[in-house]
Amino acid sequence: LTHAELMATNASATFTSPDVKKEEFRKYLERSGVIDSLTKVLVGLYEEPEKPSNALDFVKMTLGAPTGVDVEALKAENEQLRDKNNELNQKILELTKQVESLTAASSAE
Repeated sequence: LTHAELMATNASATFTSPDVKKEEFRKYLERSGVIDSLTKVLVGLYEEPEKPSNALDFVKMTLGAPTGVDVEALKAENEQLRDKNNELNQKILELTKQVESLTAASSAE
């Protein structure tokens, strides 16, 4: 291959790479049922005689997602619960060590 042919081959591979990735992603969505689900939701929205004022809430509701949820509040609560869980796990370790030391002291007597 000449240098020009090699460069042209590399350039065409570079240009097709995003298309290949898009096609792989499309196939993934199709295999996982996402395309069918979204199509059904959008057809349902299209066939709705009285269009909802918030199309996104309609899609969420149809897919089964909760609406009106404060995600940031849930994240904050989750973080607090994780911290509390870590504290309780530490307390369990401390108490387990105390029980072990008391048991060892009791058996030594």
